[in-house]
Amino acid sequence: MEHIVIIGNGISGVTTARHIRKNSNKRITIVSAETKYFFSRTALMYVYMGHMKFEHTQPYENWFWKKNNIELKEGLVKSVNTDTKTLLFDDNSDLKYDKLIIATGSKPNKFDWPGQELNGVTGLYHKQDLETLEKYAPDNKICKRAVIVGGGLIGIELAEMLRSRKIPVTFLVRETSFWNGVLPAQESEMINKHILKHHIDLRLSTNLKEIISDENGKVKSVIIEETGEEILCDVVGLTAGVSPNIDFLKNAKIKTNKGVLVNRFLETNITDVYAIGDCAEQQKAIDFRRPIEAVWYTGRMMGETVAQTICGSKREYKPGHWFNSAKFLDIEYQTYGWVFSERNKKDYEAYFQWKHKKENKCITISYHKDSHKFLGINTFGIRMRHEVFDKWLTAEESIEHVLKHLADANFDPEFYKLHEPEIIAKFNKEHNSAIKLQKRSWKRIFTKA
Repeated sequence: MEHIVIIGNGISGVTTARHIRKNSNKRITIVSAETKYFFSRTALMYVYMGHMKFEHTQPYENWFWKKNNIELKEGLVKSVNTDTKTLLFDDNSDLKYDKLIIATGSKPNKFDWPGQELNGVTGLYHKQDLETLEKYAPDNKICKRAVIVGGGLIGIELAEMLRSRKIPVTFLVRETSFWNGVLPAQESEMINKHILKHHIDLRLSTNLKEIISDENGKVKSVIIEETGEEILCDVVGLTAGVSPNIDFLKNAKIKTNKGVLVNRFLETNITDVYAIGDCAEQQKAIDFRRPIEAVWYTGRMMGETVAQTICGSKREYKPGHWFNSAKFLDIEYQTYGWVFSERNKKDYEAYFQWKHKKENKCITISYHKDSHKFLGINTFGIRMRHEVFDKWLTAEESIEHVLKHLADANFDPEFYKLHEPEIIAKFNKEHNSAIKLQKRSWKRIFTKA
């Protein structure tokens, strides 16, 4: 019986196993060095904040694996021999495979900061990170202050977590404005103000120089590179992005760059070896997507795709239109299509922007300045429907069409205040237009393009 081995039990690996089992009776082994059973990484913050218990982050009961005849091998892979199709583990045990799927995910970036291995230094990716936080930052009596390094989505999540326990937070962001490499200026500036409003000590254009130890090998303070200032703290969160977790492949014949190099079918240069999820790097980027995508839904899609190939129905990975969602403290963020920051803005790209006068709500719509083709939208504080924007992007609708039918994209107008008339009025004024908002049409929402 053909033996399929999957290294990694995150969303990519487990999705692959589930879909192979749906379509075949192949032998499946999942290798895990982290936890025995799959859990939702995005839910770790809610465990720390007291909204759920860790067992609630596990979408499948523990009996699921036995019922579906999926084997589990606990251990850390030390190396891969593709000539003999063998995995070697750090305890010197080994495992043979017929087909191998590498789904080892990411690890937090570290930039050789002195002190980065001290007790009390953590990321926010693994279950072990949650355990570190519980040990060193259980409350504001044990943890007098935490310092977070890195201004991305993981950093803002960690700040929210710590503030939920009333722990003071200093946030070191090397950029001149929060996440301004991704967000247009209007949005980045709004998030700056929102962070400060939540009593977080936001330090822009600020870099970490080193982490200082106490006499017991635990974090005592950090030193700021620009000024030499010392900030006393008990925990340091390193959230300056992630990188593929592929150190174990350094002596293998599998080609790597930053990640494991794959083609559109998620195949590596070695026959019968595939890579998916955060650790996979497309040889040629898809559209404007990054070659490596550390995003939950793309990992799931890759798992579904490679499972079809393993089961004899070779399938190309086609992720479709870009979308993502997140939270900046209590502000919901959604993005569909492409909206670039000012420094990455394309020559043909134009923006239409609207911001609420009092509330933390705004949108940025990107469109082609000549053809007016709708290119993408960012929304903050306004919940929108993914399927509607996906349809408009596929149909290559104009910005005028999008604005005219904007009510169709509103997630739930019965419970949320409508801002569409105000948004359209602003566009009409700026563009000397006469667009009229159409009433919400359920038929338009669910009719395929």
